[in-house]
Amino acid sequence: MENNNANTAILERLERIVESLQDNSNKMGQLLAVHDEKLDKQNKIDDVLFERIRSVETKLDSHADAIKKGCERDIRLVDNRLRTIEKKMWTIAGSIAVISVLVSPMGQRLLRNTLQTQAPPAIVK
Repeated sequence: MENNNANTAILERLERIVESLQDNSNKMGQLLAVHDEKLDKQNKIDDVLFERIRSVETKLDSHADAIKKGCERDIRLVDNRLRTIEKKMWTIAGSIAVISVLVSPMGQRLLRNTLQTQAPPAIVK
């Protein structure tokens, strides 16, 4: 009988341990289900965030391209204006050089010789 009581006590303890393990297993399953649900939600949130990041990146690229094209256009306009100013500067410098030569004493002599034609002396017979 003592052996029976001991076996009964051991069986009762084992049943309590098994029940405790089953409860722990159920709780662990619930925790895993909650954790899995949280992971799914986080994955959905991550997908939304990454999509927004891609959208912002696309907009940023298009704005950067627009700014780049605007800068290139402005640079071409400034370059064209500088070329025009440079042409005018060289035209003015050349005009000043020609005028300076014509006004100088040497230029006056050259002009006088070039513009005055000498008529052959008239001979009366």
